[in-house]
Amino acid sequence: MYGHVGAAAVARQVERDNLNELIRVAEVEHRPVAEGEIAALREQLQRARWAQTGGGVDDA
Repeated sequence: MYGHVGAAAVARQVERDNLNELIRVAEVEHRPVAEGEIAALREQLQRARWAQTGGGVDDA
């Protein structure tokens, strides 16, 4: 009855594991990204979304 729920959870975990591996490889090849850089990019993205929507409601 709940097999599809378990399969979805496994699929999400595999996706997380794959993303973590990609991040690890990218950090080895380049460098780790600092939390401050992430915050600055997040703010930049939010400003860009605000500008595109004319300051409307954020759908994200």
